[in-house]
This record gives sequence, C-alpha cells and structure tokens, in this order.
Amino acid sequence: MTRNVVTIFGGSGFIGRHVVKRFAKAGWIVRAAMRDPVAGGFLKTMGEPGQIVPIRVDVTDVQAVRDAVAGAHCVVNLVGILFESGKRRFDTIHTQAAANVAQAAAAAGVPRLVHMSALGADKGSASAYARSKALGEEAVLAAFPGAVIIRPSVVFGPDDDFFNRFAKLARLSPVLPVFTNDGFKLAHTENGMDVDLFGSGGTTFQPVHVGDVAEAIWRAASDSATAGKVYELGGPRRYTMKEVMEMVLAGTGLNRCLVPLPFAFAGIQAAFLQFLPKPPLTPDQVALMRTDNVVRGGKPGLAELGIVPTACEAVVPGYLARYAPTS
Repeated sequence: MTRNVVTIFGGSGFIGRHVVKRFAKAGWIVRAAMRDPVAGGFLKTMGEPGQIVPIRVDVTDVQAVRDAVAGAHCVVNLVGILFESGKRRFDTIHTQAAANVAQAAAAAGVPRLVHMSALGADKGSASAYARSKALGEEAVLAAFPGAVIIRPSVVFGPDDDFFNRFAKLARLSPVLPVFTNDGFKLAHTENGMDVDLFGSGGTTFQPVHVGDVAEAIWRAASDSATAGKVYELGGPRRYTMKEVMEMVLAGTGLNRCLVPLPFAFAGIQAAFLQFLPKPPLTPDQVALMRTDNVVRGGKPGLAELGIVPTACEAVVPGYLARYAPTS
C-alpha cells in the first residue's frame, strides 16, 4: 500500500518535532526539511525505521525547496525566526521563503499546504516581524489559494522560548520586569488615594500548548474543508504579563520581586541587548509587545478543529520545576 508523504520545513524545531511525531503516528512518510539534518537525527526515533527522513534544505534555495516537495501529498512550512541575524532577515525567511515553498508546492501539484504564521500578523504593525508574517501570508495565498494559514499565540511546552526564558531570567536576577503602558497612576481605594504600579498588568497573552498546535496542523492538513481558511489558535485563558511572571515564580519556587517598568525603559534595554548573539530582547520585540497577543474572534480556531485547549496550569509547573532552588 502506498503511504502518504509530507514534507515539513522546520521539522527539527520546537513546534516541528511535535508535528513530525503527529504525522508519523498517522502512518505518513515524513521528510523533515532543515538546515542541519545531522542535528535532526533524533527525529528518526519518533517513527518506524525509515519512516522519518531528515533532509538538508535551505528555504531560500528555490531548487532545493522544489526537490524537497516533489511527490509530496502535503507540505507544512514552520520556518520562522524571532530576531534577525546576518542574512536571516524577517523579509527573507517569513515572506520570500514562504513564497518559495508555496510556489514550489503549487508547481508540484501538492494537494495540501499548511503555513505557520502568527497572531498579530499585520502589514500596518510597528513590528517588522508582524509585517513580514502578514506579507508572508499574502505571498502564500497568492501562489496557493487553498493553503491553510495557522496563527498561534505564544506556544508553550517543555522546550518553549517563552516561560523558559523568564524562568532563566529569574534564576539570574533578583527582579523580574513587567512592562506596562498604564502603570504608576493614582487610584481610588477604600483608604483613599494609592498608586497603581502595574495598571492593567502589561501585555496580554493567550498561550497555546505545542501539542494542540501540532494536532491543529495535522487536522487542517487532513481535512479538505479547511482549504483557504485562516485559523487563530489560543489557549483557554488569557494572562497579563504580570500573571505570566507570577506563574513563572510559582512554578520555579523562586522568590523574586516583580518590578513595573514603562515600555520606554524596555526600548532602552533592547537597544543594547539586540547586539548579543542570541538577544533576550530586541527593539522589534518591544514594538510587538505593545499589542496584546490574543485571539480576537471572527476566525475559526481550536474549537472548529475539534480540539479542547490545554491549560497552562496543567503543564507549565511541571517543566519549570527544574529551575527550582537546589538548596
């Protein structure tokens, strides 16, 4: 019996490895396309011998992308970057490379294409990341009108770059910042006037579990009724930045002070931190954080795909416990 073949660009990444595992579980032959297939060798253990094949592909190389999608029944593009470095620019990866994949899939006659974008994708955004994601969606749909667009909020899981980042910071610093637009204002209380330091608590997020995202991609790829639709994925609850930091402290068991800071201060920090090899904060990320990262309604999401979202509280404390004090 002939088995379906899927090409997954970015298959060794945080989300990619879960998507690879989900397709392998369904019996598909998986081509896991990545820059370093040797480092992605661990993926082979997620399926039967020979079922998962890591292949070397640079998504900016048009011919390499064409070769990778030839004969595939489905293509999934998960490639993305959080900050720019060298030749890896937002426009190059999120827009031009996305167009390469979509054009190659269309030319090869691939029946299904699932493209990973992000909540907040917006051509009018102050963030280059958000603008490039929106332009990438346009390029994909222009080349492959039946593509499925997936827009997740911040994705959490044991190897995420969200809760883990703040947990690492908590181990190094006695304070955790909460950037807010409306803190440091007078507020009426039962005892008179007081200073509201945190205001609304900073940017609001709707974290979605990596397993739910992988399942959503699998179901979108498996159902022809999803063709041409945009899905916005968020978890069951919204959290302010202050609540996120409180969850980090509860999960790690670390006693740290939360300090409200205006976004102007974040911009100053980012101006220096952006030059580190792997910057914890960049000016573009500060611009992105000024907008809430939540599902706004009007588009289908996890519910329409038949998925019950996983709560942060059910998962996050389990993997943040590794940051707990040892003495």
